[in-house]
Amino acid sequence: MSEGMTSDSLGAKVPVVSGEHERLRQGVLGLLDISAATMANIGPAMSFYFGFGFLAITTGLASPLVIVVAGVAIAFLGNTLSEFTKVMPSTGGFITFVGKTFGARTGVTTALLTGAGYIAAMASVVAIVGGFFQYLLQNYNVSGLKSVPWFIWTIVFLCFAIFMMIRGIKISTKVAGIFFAFEMTILLIVSIAALIKFHGSIGFGPFNPKNIHNGFKGLALAFPLAIYLFIGWENSAALAEETDNPRKNVPKAVFMSIGIMTASYALFAYATVIGFANNVTTLGAATVPFLTVAHGVLAFLAFLGFLAGMTSTLGALIAGTNSQARLIFNAGREGLLPKFIGKVDGKRRTPVNALFIFLTLALLIIGVWGLGHIFGGSATSGSMSAFNFFFESSTFGTILVLVVYALSNLALPFYYQKHHPELFNWFRHAVLPFLGLVTIGVPLYYLTKSGQPTPYDWFPWAALIFLVAAIVYAVALVSRDPGIGERVGSIVADE
Repeated sequence: MSEGMTSDSLGAKVPVVSGEHERLRQGVLGLLDISAATMANIGPAMSFYFGFGFLAITTGLASPLVIVVAGVAIAFLGNTLSEFTKVMPSTGGFITFVGKTFGARTGVTTALLTGAGYIAAMASVVAIVGGFFQYLLQNYNVSGLKSVPWFIWTIVFLCFAIFMMIRGIKISTKVAGIFFAFEMTILLIVSIAALIKFHGSIGFGPFNPKNIHNGFKGLALAFPLAIYLFIGWENSAALAEETDNPRKNVPKAVFMSIGIMTASYALFAYATVIGFANNVTTLGAATVPFLTVAHGVLAFLAFLGFLAGMTSTLGALIAGTNSQARLIFNAGREGLLPKFIGKVDGKRRTPVNALFIFLTLALLIIGVWGLGHIFGGSATSGSMSAFNFFFESSTFGTILVLVVYALSNLALPFYYQKHHPELFNWFRHAVLPFLGLVTIGVPLYYLTKSGQPTPYDWFPWAALIFLVAAIVYAVALVSRDPGIGERVGSIVADE
């Protein structure tokens, strides 16, 4: 299947078009599989539990409305991903799309930004798997276990996730889908039960734009928090090679996932606000507002809510690592990253090297963060909390991921004009990606603006330094290996 030879980033000779030994197992996933995996990656319970309290404090009573607005904004990004996938389905996702449009140097830069951003974001999930389980044990005062450090539980659950992922995409996706189904069932039951019990507080206030704290400024300030609830919406694109008919099923999965998550989050947010009798101050003071509401309805529902949080973190870990590791896997086999990252297991067709590298780097980030607190003299139980790390690491990762989103929206009109001018549509390929670019600009601005508390004030500078380093590396690599430009996007998912 190869067509000519060139050199990868380590100087080794590799084919321009990969042979069968470098392909994932094609066509084993259907529309429901990749849709469930995408929503499991989003992790509605995990994201909502940890994000909604801050969102409500920032935006006020109308926080459910802000979530709906964020869902519409994410749909603009979904259009960009879908339009690319219709003509060029690729496991490389945004890396392939941007690199195919703007060339090898931009492709390598995007590969590094994507890898670093997703690894940092997934490190937060790796940590919170153990942190949330410790929180559950402490909440129910489980003697003998509640004092076990959270990072021990993280290692235990991480081993389970790795075992499932290396067994194959079909079974690991099914497990993530089951976890997602459980958490969604519990979230829906609790929300409906809360609306029934606290029906006296039901009103239109949470969806009234006048109730957004500080108006448009409040909306803009809360927007990054609302956008973060949807991170993972792009999961299905990286599964294109393993998906049956990816040109149709990936776009369907993208919009199906965004639609379901927007409606669900709006319901969960509304039920939570109603459960607190529209008192945002009291809501914001709760550790996990949704679980407080669940306990107010029925103690057993709160217990189920805790279990939903656990299945959510595990599902997000499996589904997120599955898809995001495949991005760097594809970059490896196309030569944008070292070749060994792009190898698959000969029997199960899983990108084992990429999976282990991805998670090893995530653990390394957690370790460096912990050592930083220890040697920095701030190793208190509060500062070493998995919850603190979750917010810090996910914020830094989100900054890099948003840059990649922006590049993808910028690339779409140029790609269609260059490669498919006969298919170019001004609305789908110019207007909507422009709106997506504007949408990304809002959270990116508020995540990088000055005046934020430490360590968040460091993140924009760290991201800028990483971006500059990635550009320098990309320029040097492409100068040494001009053939990279031919390899970007050379592996089409359904060919």
